[in-house]
Amino acid sequence: MSSNFFFKKKNIKINKIFPKIKFNNNFTVNSVKPLEFAKSNDLTFFDSIKYKSQALNTEAIACITTEKLAKFLPKNTQRIIVKNVLLELALALKKIYPTADIDYPDLSLKKPSKKYYKSVKFGNNVLIGKNVKIGKDTLIGSNAILEQNVVIGKNCILGANIIVKNSIIGDRVVLQDDCKIGQKGFGFIPINNKNIKFPHIGKVIIKDDVEIGSGCTIDRGSVDDTSIGKNTYLDNQVHIAHNVQIGSNCMIAGQVGFAGSSKIGNNVSIGGQAGISGHLNIGNNVKIGGGSGVIKDIDDNQIVMGYPAVPFKDFIKNWKK
Repeated sequence: MSSNFFFKKKNIKINKIFPKIKFNNNFTVNSVKPLEFAKSNDLTFFDSIKYKSQALNTEAIACITTEKLAKFLPKNTQRIIVKNVLLELALALKKIYPTADIDYPDLSLKKPSKKYYKSVKFGNNVLIGKNVKIGKDTLIGSNAILEQNVVIGKNCILGANIIVKNSIIGDRVVLQDDCKIGQKGFGFIPINNKNIKFPHIGKVIIKDDVEIGSGCTIDRGSVDDTSIGKNTYLDNQVHIAHNVQIGSNCMIAGQVGFAGSSKIGNNVSIGGQAGISGHLNIGNNVKIGGGSGVIKDIDDNQIVMGYPAVPFKDFIKNWKK
């Protein structure tokens, strides 16, 4: 879960991040991670009872949370009690990763050298940042930009006018023209007529044999990662927000939108222009009709349609009325 894409301040102590709080152990913060992935010397956060099970088992040394939720954390996890968890998390991330709240231009971009990419074919006007890795027999279309530390697998096809940053892409992946992958997500905290930008330190992970249609945008994770499983296909103009996790063998039609932190199972089919709300769990083998609005979790093997999305049989009954 750690990210190598963002500058992190070295040896930053927890009391420098929260100077008003007294800590039994003034430890050096290794990173900020979600409850289920945090290890010793990691900072985490707990802002909703929905994540109670993850909170009970977290290994984080310290957690930003509220007075009401603090009781669900392990005894050895130090509590950082606040009123607004996401605001304090944003401020902490800014101190640890000072450049992750804005997508600064990559000034290391240069034309690719045939010396380092002997088996890769490039179109015209391609630019590549430092430490970019590209697998054998990959084809990069004209005007593509691959920013520093991006990883592209073998036998991939990247179309024209693509921008990829903060991403790890597997083998045999197809990105059609005009895709934007790995940019900062839509995250901010409105406070007293001022928007506090939420730093995004995650990345995008695209597994093998995925195809992404033209004009798709896939935001990197905020604290977690955004991921797309093997053999999943996206049609044109799909938007995937930060932290969304899509399983394997999914088929997603054009103009579908995913709000942040929703988890989509395997073998899921979604019709065009459907919308998936944030922080939802969509099970395996689910089918969602075109134009639907999904606002609650869906169990495995369900077929739903409508707004709000309901079981397909109920939708047909209501439509006939």
